Amino acid sequence: MPDQDGAVTTNETVGGGGIGEGFPDWKVLGDRLTAALHLAVAPVGISFRGSVPDSVPAFDAPMSEPADDGRQGRVAAGCVFWIHGAERPFSTVPEDHGNCSVGRVTHGLAELGEVAGNADVATLLGSGWVDEADMMSVPRVSLRSAAVVYGPIGSSDVDPDVVLLRVNGRQMMVLHDAVPGMAIEGKPQCHIVALAKEHGKVAASVGCALSRARTGMRPEEMTCAIPAARLAEVVEALERTSEIDGAVATYAARDGRRSA
Repeated sequence: MPDQDGAVTTNETVGGGGIGEGFPDWKVLGDRLTAALHLAVAPVGISFRGSVPDSVPAFDAPMSEPADDGRQGRVAAGCVFWIHGAERPFSTVPEDHGNCSVGRVTHGLAELGEVAGNADVATLLGSGWVDEADMMSVPRVSLRSAAVVYGPIGSSDVDPDVVLLRVNGRQMMVLHDAVPGMAIEGKPQCHIVALAKEHGKVAASVGCALSRARTGMRPEEMTCAIPAARLAEVVEALERTSEIDGAVATYAARDGRRSA
């Protein structure tokens, strides 16, 4: 719950414990968040851990065939775990994320020098999609984790560091009104997780071609990452904003009938 200064108490970023006294009720906050934004997809909690939690099942899809440069993983890219994470809780280890070099860097699972020679990095640079300066400056999680845990918020005893939402244009409008300082980002989509975790920013992304192709996200969907420590604050602002927007929309619909 919020302390006297309004901050939400959470566990350590890497290697913290599970839910206990002084921790917020993530399930309640997730339900309020879903109701305020009328979300179609459950908010996903993402937690960076210093050890693999025994209480959360491992993501057990088979490893892919290795690419010519040695890349392999259990999904096409780390952002694909967001899709599965809306359905059930699971833990992943760094090797599971091995297919996407960019996602490994943004999530702190590899240094840029470790992936610089990979074919996917060469393709992105060669196409002009990003340049070397972009790769060098992309936000990233600072500590290398032993595990990254995903799941609908409140579905496990592991406290999230970041809450990830999939939203449409109207929901993004409400978010932007409720959190005026929200960052609106572009590619790569996954770096908003690092902005939320490392810098405490509510950060949205319009998406990127790389992630959309791999996740199968709908064209109208965008993403937003909320620091878990700010979730109660953001939910309260969203509830106020949603109520105000509803009142304004009702007035506008009624007033618009004059010209119908």
